[in-house]
Amino acid sequence: MKPRSPRIAAAAAAVAVLAGFATACNRGSDADSAGGKPALGIDLPRADSDFWNSYAQYIERDAASQGLNTLPVSNSQNDVTKLVANVQVFQNTGAKAVVMAPQDTGAIASTLETLAAKKIPVVSVDTRPDKGDVYMVVRADNKAYGTKACEFLGERLGGKGKVAELQGALSSVNGRDRSEAFAACMKEKFPGIQVIELATDWKGDVASAKLQSTLAAHPDLAGIYMQAGGVFLQPTLALLQQKGLLKPAGAPGHITIVSNDGIPAELKAIREGRIDATVSQPADLYAKYALHYARAAAEGRTFTPGPTDHQSTIIALPNGLEDQLPAPLVTKGNVDDKALWGNTVGK
Repeated sequence: MKPRSPRIAAAAAAVAVLAGFATACNRGSDADSAGGKPALGIDLPRADSDFWNSYAQYIERDAASQGLNTLPVSNSQNDVTKLVANVQVFQNTGAKAVVMAPQDTGAIASTLETLAAKKIPVVSVDTRPDKGDVYMVVRADNKAYGTKACEFLGERLGGKGKVAELQGALSSVNGRDRSEAFAACMKEKFPGIQVIELATDWKGDVASAKLQSTLAAHPDLAGIYMQAGGVFLQPTLALLQQKGLLKPAGAPGHITIVSNDGIPAELKAIREGRIDATVSQPADLYAKYALHYARAAAEGRTFTPGPTDHQSTIIALPNGLEDQLPAPLVTKGNVDDKALWGNTVGK
């Protein structure tokens, strides 16, 4: 039998998580079930990213360990219409709070308005909706992602050369924040670096095709910033390998690569010298605190801006609150740190 690719295996694992989660964690369809614990609706945003598949594993584990009453988990597959439909199911089956991660942060506004009218609080993970009330956004500072990537590349390249930026969807606040911060930092600190912006809509095949064209037009490309390693790492490395450009760090012709996510594959690539750094997006903390805040919301608890007891800061938004979780830069110097979720997921 031909072995499955890591991508297919990851997708299959995500399906298994969904199936197991629905069976093991569902306690019923209303707040009176599971000993009176409020029912929580949870939508996963996609299953085509190693980062989000890891998040799904943490959601399953933490929902069980926290003894939560969860409705059958759904996956909106990067489709806002599916997310809207999934949320409607949660409403119909008695959800007292909803956890979601809308990939299009503008198109979800009307759904948030509907939930607010029904007094169903929303916890948004990783993405901050442009409009519509949210109880809490659980997210890291995405502008810091762009700034950290800029500073790392700028210093490694000595302030000169060409860099390709594989941007996420600019319809997403994350894509905008990372892109705007990266551009602002480069303009201010490293004006000698030419940034080639490549919009990808968070799609690996689009990123690969645009990077291939960029390499043909700019054979002297010196660096790459990948805004989502979970989507871009595999196709980027495959393309560089095909072109004979995947040189180890420190070798002549090495293209300096910095990423975002902190998935195990990125950490492995750092150890092997295929990429140079990543900003570790805390998939474990996203799941833990998304569920924490969803339960608190369903129980009527409230929070205020300021420092938390878990090394983060809650800030005020025009439409709610945001808990900004820490996201460290990972290089060869700290890649084996046991505190990094990418070194412990699945163990």
